[in-house]
Amino acid sequence: MSHRIIDITFPISSGIPKWPGSVGYDVTWQMKMPNDTNNLSSFTIDSHLGTHLDAPLHFIENGKPVETLEFEKLIGEVFVLEIYGIRSITRIDLEKAQIPKSCKKIILKTDNQLYWKQNLVEFQEDFVSIDASGASWVVERGIHLIGIDYLSIQRFHDGPETHQILLKSDVVIVESLNLENVDQGWYKLICLPMKLKGLEGAPVRAILISE
Repeated sequence: MSHRIIDITFPISSGIPKWPGSVGYDVTWQMKMPNDTNNLSSFTIDSHLGTHLDAPLHFIENGKPVETLEFEKLIGEVFVLEIYGIRSITRIDLEKAQIPKSCKKIILKTDNQLYWKQNLVEFQEDFVSIDASGASWVVERGIHLIGIDYLSIQRFHDGPETHQILLKSDVVIVESLNLENVDQGWYKLICLPMKLKGLEGAPVRAILISE
């Protein structure tokens, strides 16, 4: 049986869009060939740059940090939903979407795709996100992981409610997913963060596997 493996992780570079005020990404070469015997680099990165996940600690005081997240939430069957023409996704929008009742992990493919197709490196404030009612619906349905294709699950000018509702219920949030080559349907997700002890978020290498 053949499998198709799709990398849904954006390469991290200094040119990737970053949240306003983020430290972004910077590389320093400690050693460099041919003047040195080998290449050796160090880097500085915002823990929420590029394809990354939010652990509960991101918005919940004393919430779970990255290294304690259960593998069962990070690996397994996921439903990718194509949902277009909506800037702020609500409970009603999700109810209308006919998401399979067995879905415990969901990824939203939205009009945010246009920003990536246009190679826009500047941060876009009007990205598609979900509101507090949509977040409550996710929790009520027993979904334990939600992903989206831009820098945040929550609208730029909103308060923290969307994040708080999800993270208080230990829902893992995965942001900035590269869904260009992904169609709606079921896949197997593998989404593992760097094991950064005590931190609230971390870059991930995320892949989908289809049969």
